[in-house]
Amino acid sequence: MSETTTQQRSGSLADLKDMAVSAGVAVTPDEQVVRQPKRDAQGRSYATGRRKNAIARVWIMPGKGEITVNGRKVGTYFARPVLRMLLTQPFLVADRYNQFDVFCTVKGGGLSGQAGALRHGISRALTYYEPGLRGILKVAGFLTRDSRVVERKKYGKAKARRSFQFSKR
Repeated sequence: MSETTTQQRSGSLADLKDMAVSAGVAVTPDEQVVRQPKRDAQGRSYATGRRKNAIARVWIMPGKGEITVNGRKVGTYFARPVLRMLLTQPFLVADRYNQFDVFCTVKGGGLSGQAGALRHGISRALTYYEPGLRGILKVAGFLTRDSRVVERKKYGKAKARRSFQFSKR
């Protein structure tokens, strides 16, 4: 019984391939999608980055490497060096350090989540500006949205999992 089902499936797949070929659709698996750069009239690329509850809207354009966050310089907005290091990681991996100016607006979350959202947005904007960098940034893990968020508090618990202190007497 399973043999006939397999034969039917393979037959239908072959039929589907024949129909696609007759319609003029290319069905070669080793053919790669050629991505085109996405730039606006000013030569900028735009992308959105997300992390926890933070959302970053990022524009990049060729420049001296200046990063502006919500109208302020990156050094004043992100005072901790670790957070500033997060923002430069995509440029260092792609070997484009100090070649792009970044203008961004960030909303929601805390500083750590905002820095992660900015890194995600910068990585995506780089791939839109230069599609050839996609492989490098994808292997480094910068194009994947980090889906970890804070677990919600449950009824009858002190926090998400923490129980109230037990008293014997």
